[in-house]
Amino acid sequence: MKIKSLLIRLLKLTLISVTLVFLLIFGYFEYEGIPIYDLKVASKFILGKTNYQNYEGLVKKLGYSKNDKLLIIHADDIGLSNSVNKASFEALKNGYVNSGSIMMPCDYISDVGEFAIENPDIDFGLHLTVTSEWRDYKWNGVLQPNDTPSLINKKGELFKNIKKFVLNAEPLELKRELQAQIDLSKSIGIKPTHIDSHEGALFYDEDLFKVYLEIGEENKLPVFVPKLVAVHFDENFPKPENVVVIENFYMARKGIEFDEWESFYLDILNNLNPGLSQLIVHLGYDNDEMKSISVDHPNFGSKWRNLDYDIVSSNSFQEALKRNNIQLVTWKEIQNIIY
Repeated sequence: MKIKSLLIRLLKLTLISVTLVFLLIFGYFEYEGIPIYDLKVASKFILGKTNYQNYEGLVKKLGYSKNDKLLIIHADDIGLSNSVNKASFEALKNGYVNSGSIMMPCDYISDVGEFAIENPDIDFGLHLTVTSEWRDYKWNGVLQPNDTPSLINKKGELFKNIKKFVLNAEPLELKRELQAQIDLSKSIGIKPTHIDSHEGALFYDEDLFKVYLEIGEENKLPVFVPKLVAVHFDENFPKPENVVVIENFYMARKGIEFDEWESFYLDILNNLNPGLSQLIVHLGYDNDEMKSISVDHPNFGSKWRNLDYDIVSSNSFQEALKRNNIQLVTWKEIQNIIY
């Protein structure tokens, strides 16, 4: 009886321990705003183990050696507003950034189409958009809400946050919306060079992530995947050849003080590793329009975007690129190699 009682106690302790671990893992993801609700996927992200082979010989095919430092300087959220468009166009024309991606459901994409037609060598990808995060400035998808009800809230808008998107989105409806965003871009004169994901919303749920990869493959577009997200890939989920895993991926995040902005970016350039890296910036002017859009949202807000523009256009940033012998490459070049 004593042995049986001991075994029961051990079983109870084991169950309690497993439950606590489970709660800690998902509590951590909930606290960080990471919408992962599958234990297998969660364990992959926690352990950080990856099993993939990147596009073979990409650096060499781009014309560089394994010791060269290659960098894509990429402007996100183009099409969001006049402020973002003007700052991004100025940065692209002057070479402060050499790539950008467009939010097709937003109100200011026609200006992007005109700019793309006038500047056919500009490297434009698509910032596939399935969330609408600002308080007072909202949008739905490219398709009508009735065509993709699982992507739309009760107000007829895309969900405000990634969590609600992940919990509601149906893969087939998502695929139709993403294809519609690609088709719309082409119809207004844009020749997309790659796809990425606004707010990373397509990165976490495995079924939705597969839709993201499929839509890139079917449209012959390179797919941006940061190294952390590459944990999805294993023997049962091989990496498609058009997926480019960016092992060194940088972006300003909440918690950085505005007076540390320059040192944050210069540290990246001064410590850049050999191989392919990407630096994502969010450009805009600190004006009334951008202040109105980003009210109660200092992260990626009006001042943030103006600071990003000030840094990439600064002499100190440009000098750091030269001093560190950093070679700028584009997604267009990568697309030409893969396809």
